[in-house]
Amino acid sequence: MSIQRVSSKWTKTNAILPNPTLAAYVPETRLYTFDHLNEMLAVYGTVYIKPDNGTYGKGVMRAERLTEPLPPTEEGIIEERTWYVLRYEVDTFTFESLEDLHRVVSSRIRKRPYLIQRGIPLLQHEARPFDLRVLTQMNLRHQWETTLIVGRVAAPDKVVTNHHSGGTTRFFNELVAPYMDVKESVRLEQKLSKMGERVAWQLQKRYPRLREIGLDVGLDQQNYPWILEVNTRPAIKVFSSLPNKSLYHKIFRYAVGYGRYSPSTGKAVRSKKKA
Repeated sequence: MSIQRVSSKWTKTNAILPNPTLAAYVPETRLYTFDHLNEMLAVYGTVYIKPDNGTYGKGVMRAERLTEPLPPTEEGIIEERTWYVLRYEVDTFTFESLEDLHRVVSSRIRKRPYLIQRGIPLLQHEARPFDLRVLTQMNLRHQWETTLIVGRVAAPDKVVTNHHSGGTTRFFNELVAPYMDVKESVRLEQKLSKMGERVAWQLQKRYPRLREIGLDVGLDQQNYPWILEVNTRPAIKVFSSLPNKSLYHKIFRYAVGYGRYSPSTGKAVRSKKKA
């Protein structure tokens, strides 16, 4: 039986939200519209605009609402100047009105479904934002098991951390060490491990042939973990370069066990069409 894949971020988000424990870690996410852009920028200041069916961070944009006080009028009234910034790949665009921002975003989106998500101010490594990839797999006992937690650091001037967009992999402990002590990092690692297993279990209730997930988690300035995205076809062979070869062999063995890779050739087995 083939492994089930779910391409729609919106569908996966709505499958997780009924679980109140997990919902607390999901940043507000809506379908992209002008009204939602206006409302969420007013509340959060920064949002991410991402394709519902995108992969590798392609098409992801970041929009910001910025303000600065103007000199007081003769009557002593202080007003604000508001402007907007859009970042896409390594390009930055500035707009004086929300309508102008929306017009450019719409020209990139066209008719494709896009989402708008609360922007999380991520922790940084060497002045670049990073997030964490939590790899959770169905083990040989047919139980969910988190097998790996690693960090991904964005390439210079990029708004996403994906390897395909130039992001680099770093060890979990290396990235969190400046922000917490050893005991705190151990607790966080345990929490993320359980989070991956709970998300997998929650999604499996709707998608019973699910066998693996890659959970993208961002840490905010208070070290609070936010579930940014869930991938149902997570990268695996990219971890073959890890120094701990036994860990990679375990990950690959599980993937063979649930049918992602052929036990005879080690090559990927074609999966059924995505949901």
